[in-house]
Amino acid sequence: MTNQRIGWIGTGVMGLSMCGHLLDAGHRVTVFNRTRDKARTLLEKGAVWAATPKAVSQNSDIVFTMVGFPDDVRDVILGSEGALAGTKSGDTVVDMTTSSPDLAQRIHLECAHKSVKALDAPVSGGDVGAREATLAIMVGGDQPVFDAVKPLFDILGKTISLMGGAGSGQHTKMTNQILIAGTMIGVVESLLYAQRAGMETHRVIDVIGKGAASSWSINTLGRRIADGDFNPGFYIKHFVKDMGIALEESRRMRLSLPGLSLVHQFYVAAMAMGWENLGTQGLYKVLAVMNGEKLPR
Repeated sequence: MTNQRIGWIGTGVMGLSMCGHLLDAGHRVTVFNRTRDKARTLLEKGAVWAATPKAVSQNSDIVFTMVGFPDDVRDVILGSEGALAGTKSGDTVVDMTTSSPDLAQRIHLECAHKSVKALDAPVSGGDVGAREATLAIMVGGDQPVFDAVKPLFDILGKTISLMGGAGSGQHTKMTNQILIAGTMIGVVESLLYAQRAGMETHRVIDVIGKGAASSWSINTLGRRIADGDFNPGFYIKHFVKDMGIALEESRRMRLSLPGLSLVHQFYVAAMAMGWENLGTQGLYKVLAVMNGEKLPR
């Protein structure tokens, strides 16, 4: 696998760490990001800069993308200077962005027209999972393609599963985001209750984080709330995008998800308050304002 040329597009909060793991494993990597400075640490490690996504794929056998929104995915893969334009027969495109299942299926078809293989492989685990290479990776596509790419996935995460055909990775990620949305409102409301009752928040988390209410969200993001740390491991604006995709897919399937709709509106309120670039734990600020609670610094 170290003889394969790897391309990486998107070096944001998560992509930077993920690409770094591939470099640390000895792979040759060509990178592109809209802001070159955000790829600086990768270039210092030996990655090669490319001026466009197309130039990345022209120098790669497998191209990974990890960008922000479905429009970004469409641009960096299917655009006139996108990765697909620079591929050759037999190459592989792996989109690890959380995006729409329909777009994943379209990418799979467009790639197939050029005899290029494709996987949709969104991840869960946030900035911590990306840094520690413990991500859960949920994959849609064909088994032989998954088998070929899995040694690279193994460098990035601990739980890697092929969930079905094209788009299945994205559908699985939607179920993940729906669950996180419900969990986050519970985290925020429980900690607001603790604060109003005069409890010491970290001590509360010490207990409830080890019982039936235990979750990654309370033990990781709850701690950040307790510390007044609202820096992004995963941006509010990206979570609003994810919930929007899940709600649109639900409408298409005639599935009512009122809990998700409610949490989505609270996060939209966070964006209206100017907090779109906070981490998802920033939801605490919205409900704190509603309840007249002092905002953590």
